[in-house]
Amino acid sequence: MNYTLITGASSGIGLELCHLLAEAGNNIILVARKEKELYELRSSLMKQYDIQVEVIIKDLAAPNAPKEIYTHIMNREIKVDTLINNAGVGSFGPFSKISLEKDMNLIDVNIRALTELTKLFLPELLKREKGRILNVASTAGFMPGPYMATYYASKAYVISFTEALASELKGTAVTVSVLCPGPTKTGFQAKAEMKKSDFVTLGVMEAKAVALCGFNGMLKGKTIIIPGALNKLLVYGSKLFPRKLLTALAKSTQKIN
Repeated sequence: MNYTLITGASSGIGLELCHLLAEAGNNIILVARKEKELYELRSSLMKQYDIQVEVIIKDLAAPNAPKEIYTHIMNREIKVDTLINNAGVGSFGPFSKISLEKDMNLIDVNIRALTELTKLFLPELLKREKGRILNVASTAGFMPGPYMATYYASKAYVISFTEALASELKGTAVTVSVLCPGPTKTGFQAKAEMKKSDFVTLGVMEAKAVALCGFNGMLKGKTIIIPGALNKLLVYGSKLFPRKLLTALAKSTQKIN
């Protein structure tokens, strides 16, 4: 029996992806910090879609979390054929004023945990000659982001990492995709304290629409998936402008007192 492992499953894009996966008949391993929300989601998915759902409560910022997740799954002899690295956190404000702990936590979740989970599960996918990996980045990864410097840089890493890995795996039965949404109606903005940012009001999409685009793109084996016409215009248009100008434009969307 094969499963899809998805991190950040309790809300937003991750939650919507869970419903799409379940509707398509996939068994799911839910990973997030929120125990109550995950068990409620597990009960709902199993009842509504008649699938098997496992729950792993982990904070991906913890150093040993990815290895503990992998070990737990291997010990249970559960086969994962799809890995969705959806979990992500953000921070907003001058880099000099954001706490070191907050930025290191962001790097741990957005970069380290994503990389480590991919490193651990990829050999299993290659061995079985079947599998998909979907990483969730952002349109922010295509440009520098003053006042969100660490977040934008972390998403640039995810995009570059995915593109490189997809090239390495060309010709195998394993595909690697990256979903790059723009502003999306989730709890992310509030957690990142982005209430003063104009960026979050530009072409905001519903999480369900973003998840559907990512899900379909993953099934087609697309490497870069950009939902929404405005987001595509932003990304492809950004290639025409000097980096200095892009940085200035990104800075102008933020409101700092």
